[in-house]
Amino acid sequence: MTDKLITANHLGDGLVVFLTAEGGWSYKLADARVISDAELEAALALAKSQHEAGIVVDPYEIEATLVEGIPVPVRLRERIRAAGGPTVTYGEAEIAERAATLKHAG
Repeated sequence: MTDKLITANHLGDGLVVFLTAEGGWSYKLADARVISDAELEAALALAKSQHEAGIVVDPYEIEATLVEGIPVPVRLRERIRAAGGPTVTYGEAEIAERAATLKHAG
């Protein structure tokens, strides 16, 4: 049996967040509220109201299983997001360019 979590992106910084049992948002997967099918509609309504309030962007449900009491997303895409994704490093060329500019300026 799989449970549900609600995830979104925090509007302020774009990072992945998870709905907590207190109705707030956490960057930590371990803080995520595990939601039963019976609770899902109300939890999604809460998350969508926070989208409308400008707190998060595009909240949606994901499937998860509990492993030693910690929710783990079922789909690979969601496991990557929960781990801070992406699977490639961004900005390496820009960092190297800045480093070279600073080296030549000094």
